[in-house]
Amino acid sequence: MASRLTKDSARPGTPGTEKTFFGHPRGLATLFMTEMWERFSYYGMRALLPLYLVAPGGLHLSATAATAIYSVYLSLVYLLTMPGGWFGDRLWGPRRTVAVAATVIMLGHLTLALPSSGTFYAGLGLVAIGSGLLKANISTMVGQLYDGPDDPRRDGGFTVFYMGINLGAFAAPLVIGTVGENVSWHLGFALAALGMALGLAQFLFGRRHLAAHSSVVPKPMSADEKVATLRKAAIWAGIAVVFYAIVGFSGHYTLNWILVPLTLLGVIIPTLVLARIKRDRELDRAEQSKMSAYIWFFVAAAVFWMIYDQGGSTLAIFASSSAENSVLGWDFPVAWYQSVNPVLIMALAPVFAWVWLALNRRGKEPSTIVKFASGLVLVGASFFLFLAPLSIADGGHKAAALWLVAIYFVQTVGELMLSPVGLSVTTKMAPAKYASQMMGVWFLAVTAGDATTGLLSIAGVELNRMGVVAMEAALAVMAATAVWMYRKKVRSLMGDVR
Repeated sequence: MASRLTKDSARPGTPGTEKTFFGHPRGLATLFMTEMWERFSYYGMRALLPLYLVAPGGLHLSATAATAIYSVYLSLVYLLTMPGGWFGDRLWGPRRTVAVAATVIMLGHLTLALPSSGTFYAGLGLVAIGSGLLKANISTMVGQLYDGPDDPRRDGGFTVFYMGINLGAFAAPLVIGTVGENVSWHLGFALAALGMALGLAQFLFGRRHLAAHSSVVPKPMSADEKVATLRKAAIWAGIAVVFYAIVGFSGHYTLNWILVPLTLLGVIIPTLVLARIKRDRELDRAEQSKMSAYIWFFVAAAVFWMIYDQGGSTLAIFASSSAENSVLGWDFPVAWYQSVNPVLIMALAPVFAWVWLALNRRGKEPSTIVKFASGLVLVGASFFLFLAPLSIADGGHKAAALWLVAIYFVQTVGELMLSPVGLSVTTKMAPAKYASQMMGVWFLAVTAGDATTGLLSIAGVELNRMGVVAMEAALAVMAATAVWMYRKKVRSLMGDVR
């Protein structure tokens, strides 16, 4: 570990050979700062979004409508990571794709900053598109800084990069949330645009330190493929334009004409992708077996994210109306709750890594199945805990802020049990043919979970009702129980993966 930010490189030949960033290639500093500012803009806007949607000074929507919009937005961000990866692999290369993505995100936040409800949804769409493009490619560029998967600095580099994500996520609600709630919603969105602008500037000025092959298109499309792809895209875009023109001119258009198709896509596309891979006859018997096991983990993860991501919608909306958002008589903005998770991640992730390593040395580390089941139990327990502040609010009182902090704490522990394990098992169980696509498949579990929340909200289900919260909590516990009960079957399907 370097004792200062930069020193002579220990491994000549890597990008930025003359200096290192905490012992890592200098390009990691560029990507670290780019991702930190992108997460600052993303999580700041996300912390404001549900509050702006329900606020009298915002769009003043119902809680169900706000939750539906928020859930559809999140599902789109993760759904678009797959086409984002495709753009990086086939058209622009990772470096150009990240630059385009950051520009689109910045423009999206600027559009949100305009004091007009007519441009609001266009801004959301731009941020979702840009986030999907960026998320799929910037992690690839981190990996390209190192000399292959056996480079001993590789895991440490991703750990440093992950800290950048959480630093941005921690600071964003404190800065953007405070300005948005206390000064102006649109000024808050403008600060998110400023954050992304700083990230883009950092990326452009520091791109000379990135790996040379980050600007190379790995699998460039032929001219015929480009023409065929453009033709198909134009046909589908034309169909959409004609359809929505008919709906609009007939006077039947409502927001649900957009929300319902998007939420359905968020459930259907993950199902079709898994089915396509599972039915691929080119996979050998061992790969087919592992995919059967992976479906168990995928469904479990979808249930987890369905509940977990309501921390930014259902819990935040509850806090804005029914919680005593103060500590020792000092009031704080509701958006600040969204900083609890990243600060807990930064504090607890090293502890979990140490515990797993210590247990592994003793031969007592829990299996992937046990960790998944534990994560589901914990996210279910967080919603059982949510019943307490809901009961307090039903009695006409304000719930203490510590109730919500406790819920976020339990969810974060559950996340650390399930999310890193899910990423790991995805890489281990991926068929060779789909090795580069399976990480996008994992993100589709988030899409499916958030899309399910969106469908419930569109159907008019009030997700902050005690009966609904209890049912969701019970669903998570039942999913954990199913994974545990069939652990021997799943373990046998996993083959040599543990």
